[in-house]
Amino acid sequence: MCTGACSKFIAIPLYVLAAVSVICNIMLFFPDFETIYAEEDREGEARITEEVKYMGGLIGGGAMILIPAIHIHLTSAKNCCANRCGMFLSIGFAAVGVVGALYSLSVAGVGLANGPLCFWSNIENPIPKWGTPFLNSNGSYLTDQDMWAWCKIPKNIVEFNLGLFSTLLVAASIQLVLCLVQMINGLFGCLCGTCGKE
Repeated sequence: MCTGACSKFIAIPLYVLAAVSVICNIMLFFPDFETIYAEEDREGEARITEEVKYMGGLIGGGAMILIPAIHIHLTSAKNCCANRCGMFLSIGFAAVGVVGALYSLSVAGVGLANGPLCFWSNIENPIPKWGTPFLNSNGSYLTDQDMWAWCKIPKNIVEFNLGLFSTLLVAASIQLVLCLVQMINGLFGCLCGTCGKE
């Protein structure tokens, strides 16, 4: 496969993964698919998980991946950046994508490790309060589903956060691999050309 065709093969999944990351991050702002928590959080009462506000999916997995995806896609198009200079530039853009993917990956990992912010109580803390009950559990809550019942409001918040942060984690991992592959592909394209004339 020539380097230009490889760029196209890399760019298309990056578009899809960027869209998935943005959608997941936006959904995380609305636990239980309710807007009330976002409104209360905006009024100064913590109701949204802190890692959601870092916007790893919007900034890292979204914008910082979309920019290189567009350029990488252009390097595969005939008569538009499909030259050695374009492939050289794609190395830099792919590096931006690597940074974005790492940011999204880090935020999603921390979000999974710390768990969601919720209105919770358990045997040791019988008085319900808003907080992050799994913060010091070192991620052990992920395998102990009995602990998930500690969170009373929003309903099913643990499953909600777990599903979306896991999706962000997987998407960021794939983005990272694709951007690293494009950096290698861009280097070969810069040295050998894009096969655009063939």
